[in-house]
Amino acid sequence: MAGVFADEGITGTSTCKRKEFLRMIRQCRQGKIDMILAKSVSRFARNTVDTLNFTRELRSLGIPVVFEEQNINSIYPESEFLITLHGAFAQAESESTSSRVRWGKRQAMKSGHVAMQYKQLLGYEKGPDGKPRIVPEQAETVRFIYDRYLAGDSIREIKAALEGQGIPTVSGKAEWMASHIRSILTNEKYCGDVLLQKTFIQDCISKKVIPNTGQLPQYLIQNHHEGIVSRETFDAVQLEMARRNAKAGDMRKSTPTGRGKYSGKHVLSNLLFCGECGTAYRRCVWTQRGVKRPVWRCVSRLDYGKKFCTQSPTLNEEPLQQAILAAVNAVMLDRDTLARQLAAVMEWELAPMLGESMSLADIDRALEELSSQFNSLLAEASANPAEDYTERFRELSESTTRLKERKAQLEGACQEQGRLQNRLRAVSAAMEHMTAAMTEWDEEVIHQLLEKVTVLSREKIRVTFRDGRKIEQYVAQPKRRKLA
Repeated sequence: MAGVFADEGITGTSTCKRKEFLRMIRQCRQGKIDMILAKSVSRFARNTVDTLNFTRELRSLGIPVVFEEQNINSIYPESEFLITLHGAFAQAESESTSSRVRWGKRQAMKSGHVAMQYKQLLGYEKGPDGKPRIVPEQAETVRFIYDRYLAGDSIREIKAALEGQGIPTVSGKAEWMASHIRSILTNEKYCGDVLLQKTFIQDCISKKVIPNTGQLPQYLIQNHHEGIVSRETFDAVQLEMARRNAKAGDMRKSTPTGRGKYSGKHVLSNLLFCGECGTAYRRCVWTQRGVKRPVWRCVSRLDYGKKFCTQSPTLNEEPLQQAILAAVNAVMLDRDTLARQLAAVMEWELAPMLGESMSLADIDRALEELSSQFNSLLAEASANPAEDYTERFRELSESTTRLKERKAQLEGACQEQGRLQNRLRAVSAAMEHMTAAMTEWDEEVIHQLLEKVTVLSREKIRVTFRDGRKIEQYVAQPKRRKLA
C-alpha cells in the first residue's frame, strides 16, 4: 500500500489547500501509485470540475479511482457520467451546507449576536462578559486621531503626528498605514455600534470575499458596548470625510470640462450644479466699491468661459439660500406624506414585491423541491446506469437556473427598497429635530435633507431631497442700484 492520504478538517470544495490530496496526485504522476481507493465521490472532491479533471488525468496515466460507496471505477470511460452526477451532488451538498451555515449566521445577526475580532481593533479587548472592554492607553490614541481629523488634519498629517510621537499601532509597529487610520475613522465600533455583514463570501467554491455594497442586508446594533468617542463625534467625522472625498471629483467623467465636484467649506459646494452642463458651482466673492458680495458660479463657465457652458447664471448667495430654505419649509409642512411613504416602503418585508407572484420564501421552497427531485433522479440513475436520464437532468437544471435568476432579481429589488427606506428614515429623523420652520441657514441640516440643487435659470432652481421628491423654487432677484 502506498499510503493513506487524508486531509482532516479541510474542505473538499477546493484542492489548493488539500496537502495530502495534492501529495497523492504528485505520487501518481511519479508512477508510485497503481490504484486509488476512495470511500465515495464526495470524499475525493466536492467540486465537479476538480473531480472530472483529476479522474480524467489519472485515467490517462492508467490509474483507476475506485469509489466504493457508488461502486464506480473511473478507468472505464462510461463511468464518467455517473462520476459527474455524483460529483455534482457532492458539490450541491456542500453548497446546501454552506447556505444553511450562512442562514444561521444571518439569523444570529438579526438576533443581535455579535462575534467580534480584537486582533486589529485598536482600543478594545475582550472583557470577562464577552463584550468589548476599553483599553485606556489605546483609547487615547483613537481619540487623538478623531480630534485631529476634525481639527482639519489630513490622514497623512495624522500619520506623521502618530509616528513623530512614537505611538505604536495595535500590533506594536512604529509605522502607521494610512488605510489603518482611515479604517479607524470609519469604524462604527468606536461609537459603541456594530454593523454586521460588511462583507460576504461569494460562493463556497471560490470563497472570494466581496464587499457588501447592497447585495445583502446589513444589521446595525446600536449601543452594543461602551464607545470610545461620542456618536456626535463619529457622525461629524463621517460628514467631514464625505466633504473631503468630494474633492476627488467623483463626477469628472460626466462633465465636459473634466472638472468634478468642487468641495470647499460650504455645503452647497457639494450640492449645487449647473442645469446646462452638469458641472458643480463654486463660491466666489465679488468686491464692488469696497463691499464684498458672495456669489455662486458654474466651474465650467468660470474656468473656460462659454466654451462648454453658455447660459449658466451667476447667483447671489443670500437669495439662493433663502430659496432653498423656502423649499425645505414647504416639505416640512407635508410631514404626513413622508410618514406614509415610510410605511409603504416597509411593506416589502412582509409581502411579495409588487408584480411578483412569488416571494423569496416561495422561491426557496421551490428550489428545495427541485433539489429533492434531483436527488431522487440521481439515485434512480445510479440504480439503472443503462438508461439515459440526460433530458430529465437538463430540465431540472434549467428550472433551477430560472428560479435562481428570479431570486436574484427579487433580492435586488428588495435591496433597492431597503436603500430607499434608509434614505426616507434619515430625512424623517432630520425633520423630527426641526420643531419649526427654518429661518436661518444651517449647513448640517441642509446636508442631511438635500441630495442636489440644480440651477435652471437666474430666477429658478430645482431642489432634490434625499427621499426623492423635487421642488422647483423661485429665486428672488436683488434690486439693482441706479448709478448717480
